[in-house]
Amino acid sequence: MLIDDLARHVALHDALGFKFRTQRLLLRSFVAFAELEGDQFVGTERALAWAVEAPSPEQRRNRLLTVRRFAIAMHAEDTRHEVPAADALGRGLFRRKLPYIYTAAEIQRLMIAAASLPPAGTMRPLTYAMLFGLLAATGMRISEALALRLRDVTEDGLIVGKTKFHKSRLIPLHATTWKALNDCLSSRRPIATCSDAVFIANTGSVPAYDTAAAVFRRLARQIGLRGGPGQPGPRIHDLRHSFAVRSLEQCPCDRDAVSRHIVALSTYLSHAHVTDTYWYLQATPILMAQIAEGGEALQRGDGA
Repeated sequence: MLIDDLARHVALHDALGFKFRTQRLLLRSFVAFAELEGDQFVGTERALAWAVEAPSPEQRRNRLLTVRRFAIAMHAEDTRHEVPAADALGRGLFRRKLPYIYTAAEIQRLMIAAASLPPAGTMRPLTYAMLFGLLAATGMRISEALALRLRDVTEDGLIVGKTKFHKSRLIPLHATTWKALNDCLSSRRPIATCSDAVFIANTGSVPAYDTAAAVFRRLARQIGLRGGPGQPGPRIHDLRHSFAVRSLEQCPCDRDAVSRHIVALSTYLSHAHVTDTYWYLQATPILMAQIAEGGEALQRGDGA
């Protein structure tokens, strides 16, 4: 049964330490699609039929490559599993998704909408308002925020241990962020729960990544930042992009200062290489004005 093959495939990746979140969801969808047709093995024709149901060329290719990697693993055990060609839907070129840089007003509207979530007076609205606010104020990955435990909240800042590259780091917090977090924790303490997570749902457990992302998309549509379901728009991960860009905007327009700032920002964001930080940067009017100012200074011989 394909479902059993998938369970073993997922268990292997879990044991190796991979999060395998998106791939797991996609492969569950493919297996359900294939088994509905009575398939017991991965078939090229079925894989392509499932892949082309995605709404965009990028998503179709991602579906194909995901099921192809699954098929390769299964084919090693049983040659009745067919491996679709990687270029069966065209080679395609990777195109970077243009990040959305939030304004302070938009983040405020998002947090107000989160604080108004039902049921009123429960942990749900408080948790999501604090979660989205913390992401905006620190540039943390959402997975890192959801993994925070009460012991990680220290006088010096937040200790982030479960990072993308398995590197622990300390995130200092602004006084206003500290106050908001302490208020959230004060409301959390009376709730009887076995979880020591900082962010908990009304059930007392940590909200799932997909649940938090879905709540974000719903609120973003509610306040007019996104279109209807299925339409592209600002993502929760763009809060991390926004933090990086707004941080650089505050840096003095000086070559040495910018160099030091980029190194510090790379460390703060827990990037393996400083070049990874460049990926998060996006042109804004403020940055472009600073670049123009630096170029004019250089032209005048004043240095930059």
